[in-house]
Amino acid sequence: MAPARVSFARRLREVSEHQLLIAAQRKVAARYGTAPPLPPRGVDRFWQQVYVPAYHHLPWTLRATVMRAMPGSHRRTWHQPERGSGPAV
Repeated sequence: MAPARVSFARRLREVSEHQLLIAAQRKVAARYGTAPPLPPRGVDRFWQQVYVPAYHHLPWTLRATVMRAMPGSHRRTWHQPERGSGPAV
């Protein structure tokens, strides 16, 4: 059975979340003096040395705007509850 194709936006979000998680693990490991994850290689190096610092330097309002503009589950918002049309009984 062939694996299902994942959209570009979904893949970008997955990789972004994973790389931000690795960066957070490194930060916590440094704080508590434990072994950090292995150093990045290849494409991961770009994410860790360019994307993560750039992400952390952007103001939250800009990050939130970009996230809302990207397709994916993070764009789902709560819908307005339906108004009742009469008594409940």
